[in-house]
Amino acid sequence: MDESALAWLPRFFSYLSGERRMSPHTDSNYRRDLKRFVAHCDKYGIGDWQQVDHQHVRMFAAAEHHHGANARSIQRRLSAIRSFYNFLLRPHDENGKLPVVKANPAIGVTVPKAKKELPSTIDVDQMARLLSFRTDDEVSVRDKAIMELFYSSGLRLAELVGLDNDKEHIDLDDRTVRVHGKGSKDRILPVGRQAVDAIQRWLLERSKLASVNTRALFVGKRGDRISPRTVQKLVAAWARRQGLGVHVHPHMFRHSFATHLLESSNNLRGVQELLGHAKIATTQIYTHLDFQHLAEIYEAAHPRARRKKGES
Repeated sequence: MDESALAWLPRFFSYLSGERRMSPHTDSNYRRDLKRFVAHCDKYGIGDWQQVDHQHVRMFAAAEHHHGANARSIQRRLSAIRSFYNFLLRPHDENGKLPVVKANPAIGVTVPKAKKELPSTIDVDQMARLLSFRTDDEVSVRDKAIMELFYSSGLRLAELVGLDNDKEHIDLDDRTVRVHGKGSKDRILPVGRQAVDAIQRWLLERSKLASVNTRALFVGKRGDRISPRTVQKLVAAWARRQGLGVHVHPHMFRHSFATHLLESSNNLRGVQELLGHAKIATTQIYTHLDFQHLAEIYEAAHPRARRKKGES
């Protein structure tokens, strides 16, 4: 790719973070995906974005599949290319008229549908065990507050680390938290009693870690806003210490929150709103988890359901 063509990439990522407000995780994935696509274009001597056609994108998808990428990863890479070309199709000259390209070559390129995998969860007893540790210092107090809030309100990782220590974000008197979610949409969520108690204890300890000027609710050991990677590490570490025997990650709290809530309420639409899903089809995967739980009970308890030895 020519340097003039490559210069559009940082402009695109600036647009993603500024106007689209995409999460750092999506931004990182798109950067990696488009870097692979640039390498593919270089291989075939393509010098600018206008030269890319539908067949080039199809060849890229096929090559990624050949190198072991699964359907979900290829879908994401095609999504990155489509988004980039949609950006190039916007007016970019001084008069607001001329796009960089005339068409989006990634439109219509498809791959086999990715198999829907049920999200990993931990059951109520495992969650209680995970959250039952002693808090002996400010770090353990912070960690418990983070995990209680994850489970209490079903937050995404980016939503939790983005919280500020003010009533605009967290109102413990009202027991609510306001988060800025995907698509720049805010939502207000209830905060459970145990999470409120854990956060109140953390606020008494917060000054021992927080730098003077930081607005963040949760901070790292250097005093600044805690990083997503730090949260991932601390969650996994506490799961090991508490002897859960499974790898626990932040999003597992969200999956468990949704599953446990749906099992007890059977209110799919309400769970959709709490999770901030734009489409109810996204939330419906948790009904499969609920059915899986019921099926396991049926298989174990019903005399007509028990399999004979040797049956698979």
